[in-house]
Amino acid sequence: MRNKLVYGLIVGLISGIVISSCKSGSQIDQARYYVNGKTAYEKHCQNCHGALGEGLGLLIPPLTDTSYISANKNKLAAIIKYGMEGPVTINGQLYNEKMPAETHLTLIEITYIINYIGNSFGNKIGLYTPEQVQQDLIEHRPK
Repeated sequence: MRNKLVYGLIVGLISGIVISSCKSGSQIDQARYYVNGKTAYEKHCQNCHGALGEGLGLLIPPLTDTSYISANKNKLAAIIKYGMEGPVTINGQLYNEKMPAETHLTLIEITYIINYIGNSFGNKIGLYTPEQVQQDLIEHRPK
């Protein structure tokens, strides 16, 4: 009887660990996109926006303004792909330098970068899919 009780406890404990360690497909995608996004960010964005998303003085805006990132998440793909010019206010500071286009980046690289930026530096936009990026690029393509 005691062996059955111990066996039942062990099986229950192992089952609990296995179940709690399982992640959904979207959680796995988000983790994969985030890790790959860090690498893509370091290669394509960090030189200007900084390792901690702090920007560069009064020239290049930081990526730490969570309200701006959240409010403009549907425009991020177009900003990355097509660049941006004109004034923008981030954390109460006005920036008016042109951001160069990164037209060489693929859809998946842009997805990675958005997932990294959108979930780093205090930002929490969650999973952003390649399908969302594709739609955003169509909707916010410069005219």
